[in-house]
Amino acid sequence: MSGPLQGVRIVEMAGIGPGPFCAMMLADMGADVVRIDRPGAGNPARSGRFDINGRGKRMLTVDLKDPAGIEQVLALVAQADALVEGYRPGVMERLGLGPETCLQRNPRLVYGRMTGWGQSGPLAQAAGHDLNYIAITGMLGAMGRPDRPPDPPLNLVGDYGGGAMMLAFGIACGLVEARRSGRGQVIDAAMSDGAALLGAMLWGMKGSGAWSAQRGSNLLDGSAPFYDCYACADGKYVAVGSVEPQFYALLLDKLGLAGDPAFMPQMDKARWPEMKPRIAALFSRRTRAEWTALMEGTDICFAPVLDMDEAPAHPHNVARGTFVQLDGVTQPAPAPRFSRTAAQIRHAPGQGQTTAEAVLAGWAT
Repeated sequence: MSGPLQGVRIVEMAGIGPGPFCAMMLADMGADVVRIDRPGAGNPARSGRFDINGRGKRMLTVDLKDPAGIEQVLALVAQADALVEGYRPGVMERLGLGPETCLQRNPRLVYGRMTGWGQSGPLAQAAGHDLNYIAITGMLGAMGRPDRPPDPPLNLVGDYGGGAMMLAFGIACGLVEARRSGRGQVIDAAMSDGAALLGAMLWGMKGSGAWSAQRGSNLLDGSAPFYDCYACADGKYVAVGSVEPQFYALLLDKLGLAGDPAFMPQMDKARWPEMKPRIAALFSRRTRAEWTALMEGTDICFAPVLDMDEAPAHPHNVARGTFVQLDGVTQPAPAPRFSRTAAQIRHAPGQGQTTAEAVLAGWAT
């Protein structure tokens, strides 16, 4: 085992989406994660080698309807450093595994709770998904074109950015504090809270008058001609982000627009609607490969828009090992990188079956 979290013991209550991803991040960093599965869960997205969120973990099947099963979990909790759960508020309490019970068994436990709306508030008991959680933060309303509904950003902003990564950060902070104080605590990680926090810079820009609540009228939302995606002659796309003046000048030069007064000044929003179609027409005259050969690696801030089949083969991703193959399944490698305590994937999903006795025997040492 290696990684900066080597020696950290975590109990994960099996769930879907951000909870498992949070625990996977901790496992990648060297934590010994034991996932508690219910008998016969049968979720095809959480089984076998395609369960990327399950990599590096040990799996323990426990009947949580049986008092003996609850006692098994509590025995693990007594030896753990942290617990991750993603049920609706109150479910763990009804199971007999709520924070009060677990902290009585282990006062140093960091108890991580992952929900969409949080443990309190008018929506706490309501069902929801990523799109709903980011909708109330103002962030979804800022995405997309002004003449169309907001674009769903996959489930990356709420579930994973605002949820899983915030909980992983919270657990890491809680572990540091617990080692200083000798006391655990409960972490209430709400995806809606986290998604709002991700927008910190935009809220600052809005406060200063540099960002408008009107979608499609801002620097980074696709309205600027120098910060958008463009179609190429082969139907593929490129992404351009030439925000800084010197990068913008280089973009104009490569497009053959250097010195054209219609493209000066850069930040005159009144000119953007005229500039955008002209730039689009230029990009449409060459293939993505041709534009990539001309612009990639320059200070234009350029990248080809790759699909999931293409991305693992990009030379930069290959050189950095951004993607790996595990048991024949292509997947992202652990991140971030550490100079001394390198993160690694210990084993493929589904290869970490264990028993409570085996876990406790190892954790007792």
